[in-house]
Amino acid sequence: MKKLLLSTTLLLLAACQQNGGEESLLQERQNDPKLKYVTDSDPVEKKDMSNQQAARHLAKLAVQVPDVHDATAIVLGQYVVVGIDVDKDLDRSRVGVVKYSVGEALKHDPYGKQATVVADADGVERLRGLGQKISEGHPVEAVTDELSQIVSRYMPGGSVEEQPNSNKNQDSVPKEDKEELEKIEKDQSKQE
Repeated sequence: MKKLLLSTTLLLLAACQQNGGEESLLQERQNDPKLKYVTDSDPVEKKDMSNQQAARHLAKLAVQVPDVHDATAIVLGQYVVVGIDVDKDLDRSRVGVVKYSVGEALKHDPYGKQATVVADADGVERLRGLGQKISEGHPVEAVTDELSQIVSRYMPGGSVEEQPNSNKNQDSVPKEDKEELEKIEKDQSKQE
């Protein structure tokens, strides 16, 4: 028992010494004029709201945008989806402008930064039904699954980090011509 107590005490002392070293290193780096440390990169204070309160708040923000008649919002974990009801007679380009305006209005709100905006009637009705299911207390897994399906319908698929493997145009040039082409490109870049 004494050995256990002694070893625990030694571990705690060693841990305290390491933390002191990190703090002095941090203080040393903060005094370096080449580096700038940001203490709060997001100065907007996030009010402590439940998901339902945040959803109502975002819906109210969306309704304030011109041409938006009604709005519904779902906040569930990292998913934030706002459905807007616009006049059915608006052309598609105008609906796109309204969606963009709603997205911009939500972007400045701490709860709406990552919001997906939906403007078609089917999507808005699905969101309303989903909100009803949430208020009735349906299992979170089922609600999350349906919400992810809604989001995947409106968000582009594929990874952002995907890069093309090669440039097909350059691959089709014969090797003899490739050297000449590279020389021409190099000469042109020197002239500019």
